[in-house]
Amino acid sequence: MLHGQKFAEIRIDRLEKPDETMMKTIFSAHPKLIATCRPDGINDEMRKELLLTAINAGAAFVDVEVESADAYKKEIVGMAKEKKCTIIVSSHDHKKTPSEGELKQIVEWCFASGADIAKIACMVNSPREGARLLGLLDDGRQIVVVGMGELGRITRIAALLLGSPFTFASLGEGKQTAPGQLEKEELAGILEMVADRK
Repeated sequence: MLHGQKFAEIRIDRLEKPDETMMKTIFSAHPKLIATCRPDGINDEMRKELLLTAINAGAAFVDVEVESADAYKKEIVGMAKEKKCTIIVSSHDHKKTPSEGELKQIVEWCFASGADIAKIACMVNSPREGARLLGLLDDGRQIVVVGMGELGRITRIAALLLGSPFTFASLGEGKQTAPGQLEKEELAGILEMVADRK
C-alpha cells in the first residue's frame, strides 16, 4: 500500500463518500498513516468526526489547518494527544510566500495550537521566496516546509537536506495533490544521487 515508503498521507477529502467504516478500515490497516481532511466540500463537523474516527482507528499523524476554529482544533488535538497520535498543524498559502516576519508568526501560531510538527506550504514565485521558506528550518523545533509551484520544487528536496523531517511526493504522474509536487521515484532518485556525492 505504501509502495516502500515509511508512511503515507490519506487525503480523506479526496475519497469517495468517506464514512466512519471507511476510516476504521483504512487507518487500522497500517501503523504509519497521516489523516488529512481539507475543507474542500466537507463541513467542519463532518471533517472533525472523520478525523477523530481516524485517530481512534490508529492514525499515526493527524493534520489540522492552523486557521481552523479554536474549538475544532482543540477537540482534535486533545484526542490526538490522548491516543499518542503526532499532531501536524499546517498553513497553506496558494498565492505567495509571506514575508519572513509573517512566516515566523504562522510557525508560532502552529505550535501554540498544539503542533508537534508545524507544516508551512506556500506558493513560491521567485528564488528569494524559496530561500525565505527554507530559512524557517533554522529552528530547533520540527518544521516541514513545502514550496508549491515550479519554483518550489527545489525546496522539497533542499528541505530534507536542511532538517525538515519529511516532505510530500506523489505516487505517480497525475496523482499530485499540490502544484510542483515531485513523483516519489523522481524524488528518491535525486536524494540517492545527492547521497552518492557526499
